[in-house]
Amino acid sequence: MRTFPDTSFLCSRYREQIFSPQVDAWMEQNPGPIPVSSLLLLEFRQSCRLQVRLFNKDRSKGFGQREATAMLRDLQADLALRILEVHPVDWPEVHHIAERLSATHTAAAGHRLADILHVATAIHLGMDGFLTFDDRQRALAEAEGMAVPV
Repeated sequence: MRTFPDTSFLCSRYREQIFSPQVDAWMEQNPGPIPVSSLLLLEFRQSCRLQVRLFNKDRSKGFGQREATAMLRDLQADLALRILEVHPVDWPEVHHIAERLSATHTAAAGHRLADILHVATAIHLGMDGFLTFDDRQRALAEAEGMAVPV
């Protein structure tokens, strides 16, 4: 099965969280490069930076620079080792698919644009599986015929 992850999957890979054991088990059972997009990497990196800002303003939120730096370093290592592999994307085509997903599913389920774009990217790349811990994104991927194995 060719699977595409979302940011929740990457966050659970690079920061110890409740779903991290599931990510570790999935990665162990599914060796080989995991396709990612430049948008997914941008969202993950942006999320790390935002968490540092939140932490610096209120220590009860987010996480510190040291943890963010480690997460970003580990991401880069996985890219260098080809555990993650950036796939080129035809963004106008992804936007066309995203528009269809939005028109079909958002009114009923309340999907966010980033989530729609990740599922649209997976469809565009011909994936038959989607890796997420987000319930709405899971529902969207499943509605589009993709398996969600985690």
